[in-house]
Amino acid sequence: MECKNCIEYRRCKDSFVSWIFFIIGLIATMAIRAVTILANIDPIYAKIAWYFGVFGFLLFFIYKFRVNQSRSDLIDRRNIMQKLIQKNQLTDEDYNFVSSVFCALRSKKERINYLFIFALSAIALILAIYLDFIR
Repeated sequence: MECKNCIEYRRCKDSFVSWIFFIIGLIATMAIRAVTILANIDPIYAKIAWYFGVFGFLLFFIYKFRVNQSRSDLIDRRNIMQKLIQKNQLTDEDYNFVSSVFCALRSKKERINYLFIFALSAIALILAIYLDFIR
């Protein structure tokens, strides 16, 4: 299903801003995962990677927080939870909003982000174990 008609489309779609923060998050993930490996090469590289990763995560999660907070505020303003709990009829706008939230949950970028974090974490863990205990 396409999400083009939802009221949150500008947040769901692959906007330039969302791609920027997605890339920042991926680079931060790589930087943090590289710290242990870089520490074995040169501690200064590890520190640079750590600062870059933490700063990148700070930017990425500020962006994600603002998007989620905006959606949460809309849920509150439209009394969506109350309507759902009481099984009240939703308006057309309410249905559009709820579908937009589901649209955002289905984001391919989100799934890629989680896969990237998982894969890099596994690789970093294996390399760290090798460098710290086997080598």
